[in-house]
Amino acid sequence: MAETILPFVLRQLSTFLREEGQLLGGLRQEVQFIMDELGHIRAFLREAEEKEEDAQPRLQEWIKQVREVAYDIEDFLDEFGARFPRHPTTGFHGSVRRTFSSIKNLKARHRGASKIQSIKSRIKSISEGHQRYQSEFGISTQASNSLSAANNTTWRYSRDDALLVEEAKLVGIEQPKKHLISQLLKGDDCQLKVVSVVGMAGLGKTTLVKKVHEDPDVISHFPVRAWVTVSQTCDFQDLLKDLIRQLCKEGKKPVPQLIESMTTAELKEFIKNFLQQAGRYAIVFDDVWDVEFWNTIKFALPESSRGNRVMLTTRKADVASASCIESRGLVYKMEPLSIEDSWTLFCNKIFNGDNCPGHLMDAAKGILDKCAGLPLAIIAISGLLALKDVNRIEEWEKVRRSLGGELEGTGKLDRVKKILCLSYNDLSWQLKTCLLYTSVFPDDYKIQGVRLINLWIAERFVEWREGMNIEDIAWGYLSELVNRSIIQVTRVFYEGIPRHCQIHDLWREIIISKSREQNMVTITAGQPTRWPSEKVRRLVVHSSRSNNTQHHQQRPNYCFDCLRSFITVGSMDPPLFKMLLSEVSMSSKLLKVLDLRGQATLEKIPNEIFNLFHLNYLNLFGTRVERVPKAIGKLQHLEYLNLGNTRVRELPMEILKLQKLWFLKVFQLVDSSDDDYGFHGFKAPSNMGGLLGLEILECIDASGESTIIQEIGKLTQLRELIITKLKREDGKGLCSSLANLTNLRELTVNSVGKGDDHEILDLNHHYSSLSSSSSSSCSFLQSLHMLILLGHLEKMPKWVVHLHSLVRIDLNWSRLRGEEDPLESLQYLPNLHSINFCGSYQGEGLCFKVGGFLKLKRLHLKSMEGLRWMRVEEGALPHLQRLILEKLPLLEELPLGIQHLSHLQQLFLYEMSSQMMEKMENQKEESEGYTRIAHIPEIVLVYNTNDGKWRHRRLWAKNKKTYNLS
Repeated sequence: MAETILPFVLRQLSTFLREEGQLLGGLRQEVQFIMDELGHIRAFLREAEEKEEDAQPRLQEWIKQVREVAYDIEDFLDEFGARFPRHPTTGFHGSVRRTFSSIKNLKARHRGASKIQSIKSRIKSISEGHQRYQSEFGISTQASNSLSAANNTTWRYSRDDALLVEEAKLVGIEQPKKHLISQLLKGDDCQLKVVSVVGMAGLGKTTLVKKVHEDPDVISHFPVRAWVTVSQTCDFQDLLKDLIRQLCKEGKKPVPQLIESMTTAELKEFIKNFLQQAGRYAIVFDDVWDVEFWNTIKFALPESSRGNRVMLTTRKADVASASCIESRGLVYKMEPLSIEDSWTLFCNKIFNGDNCPGHLMDAAKGILDKCAGLPLAIIAISGLLALKDVNRIEEWEKVRRSLGGELEGTGKLDRVKKILCLSYNDLSWQLKTCLLYTSVFPDDYKIQGVRLINLWIAERFVEWREGMNIEDIAWGYLSELVNRSIIQVTRVFYEGIPRHCQIHDLWREIIISKSREQNMVTITAGQPTRWPSEKVRRLVVHSSRSNNTQHHQQRPNYCFDCLRSFITVGSMDPPLFKMLLSEVSMSSKLLKVLDLRGQATLEKIPNEIFNLFHLNYLNLFGTRVERVPKAIGKLQHLEYLNLGNTRVRELPMEILKLQKLWFLKVFQLVDSSDDDYGFHGFKAPSNMGGLLGLEILECIDASGESTIIQEIGKLTQLRELIITKLKREDGKGLCSSLANLTNLRELTVNSVGKGDDHEILDLNHHYSSLSSSSSSSCSFLQSLHMLILLGHLEKMPKWVVHLHSLVRIDLNWSRLRGEEDPLESLQYLPNLHSINFCGSYQGEGLCFKVGGFLKLKRLHLKSMEGLRWMRVEEGALPHLQRLILEKLPLLEELPLGIQHLSHLQQLFLYEMSSQMMEKMENQKEESEGYTRIAHIPEIVLVYNTNDGKWRHRRLWAKNKKTYNLS
């Protein structure tokens, strides 16, 4: 796995020679020699690594030597930069500093020269091995070019609905689904019945059970439902708490704070009592790994006499049988897809459901035969083939030959892994590195897309390209891995941007294995005496709990001298966290990434952190840090600083020294239970405009320095901006500053206060676009994709009508009067997909006119207390898919013309008027009202009954059935 680190180091060497070569003196030629030799070695390393698993130990050892020398070169470059920082090159003071530095670091230079000579000697030996193995193993000297689109595609993240489609939308699932549903609904067994679905990874167990769990008949039959992902490394107490939270949410009850301090026995007793009172239940435990789990959890599940059901998915037959043996349950063994269903899935993925071209038929059948009916394997290989030119048979035949030679294994799992490895080998080195880095996150972890791509950037995995923003390139990497069916998106943000994603179990096994081989990431669940003896380069600590506090106080025997990253995932045990952070801060001089997200016990930034010369990424999101010391100015290489959801309210003047800073977030929600009220921001230094490299700035408090609004106008690289506590008199100045921000994509402006305390937002200013009607003058905020305004508006800003790139707009607490209908300004925006109105309009009615909102897919109207009627003209909102009406007390009828919304998939009615809810409850199939909504697949009602209890009802109009949810 040296092929991922070697290009990375070569790129660093090239940059080093270009920017720091003058410091090397006579050693420059030595470094150039090293760089040239590594270039020759790389030319055949890719093909050598593809043969590594089957190769003789000597070739495997040679590949390991390449990897280790590459790491040592990286260490040397960072150490050199720390010892010889650049000083001013002109003037008397610059001359003195250079002289003093030369004298002071004379010994360090000798050590550097010795290190280079040692590396050069090792490179010569490796190069001799390269020439020897080239002939011995028949490996070509030409680089094997990846056919990945990574090398020739303009990176961009998907903006369509492709990411919304379930990756495992499998064929051949209906029959097993019907069978399992019948088993769940059959009889009124007094005894708890367990249905276990067993099979190897990649067969689609979770997908099948999810379809069953969400079936309308199952929903109507079981008022209480929950889904718990177990996984191999779950914390049992956290699992029980998660189950309690789900059950409370189902019953619309508050989650008791006491569960945080409960013992395991108390948590199980709580669950048992809750379920006994709640009624018939169906609970899914997904990905169960051992019998002991079932033997422990079953005592929390009451049998009652209502016909309760539990479903399990597992890879292990003994777990399946043990869970069913006491309950007369069912063990359902998942089988591979039939040849017909495999072919259908294969063609759906590659040819969008069309037939396979005749000239590719033989190759396609040969490839599909090796997939052995495993959906994951079919999807993975299809993702690879979908990128091949269908007119070039040789590309498909090459894949077929590779599979033929590699899949002569004994077990299907081995063959699937080979197929996945083939997809892996087809990636560019950048994508390989980024994929291996996902091993940072635990099994079944919901990875935040933003966090992942920012870590890639901080680790220098993302290759900068002329004329492109580094963030867009990183999103492109993620999009490519999604499109290849390697990473699965579970939730999206606007424009299809992945908000959360996951790695399939099989992929994760491969990623973990390869990451371990490369010594890329060292993962622990908090067992400090079990560290590897080799040097740790990236340390990741997953959340763990231990009652043995003394054990955590022991000093672990590990080496952090070469540590590049320290990342925590989940809340750590406080003593262990304190010890590790102290050790890392003091001994890891090469540290670049420090991610302490979610460590609620951290109240102060340790002083040692400010001595980390190379640190470029500092994430303190969700900690209790209250103050940023002046010493922050010492972190000259810091690029990313996240203080979101902390107690920080002010930044010192020294923050202006961080000229490489491009990401700065400091905020806390005004109301932690409702983000409609915006954020508390931070008071910035008066010369904030000096941070010219800022691209992300959230959330700056505008109520402080009077010059801060003008300073914002100097930050011309901004792409995302959130401003809080904007005063009315500053609106004109803000519009003037915004005119300079030609790269701005996301803008949030929040006035003072919450609810009725909001100050008026006066944003109806912009000279050039309003003074002339010519299209050339309407350049104000033309790159804006998302606009969120929180506060009273006397008038809609006139420039909104010109925001042709706008995709999403939120208006919260605008209180626009009836004559200021916001729809007038928005209806003809050509790219608008999403509207969220919360307390934004005081008029009695809204009319969506024909020809308006041609691309709108989501509409959410909330807390508009004066709204009495809505009308949709035929031809309006032609692509609306989701309509949410919430807390509209005077709206007694569904929108007139709702029958015209032919693409509407979901209608949600939350806390609406009692008259509307009563009408919806009493809809008759033969009534006119029912006819108007019969085309909508899903309608959900949520409201309070007279006795103060929440009630949910889901109407599936297509099936002409109404189902009680609770």
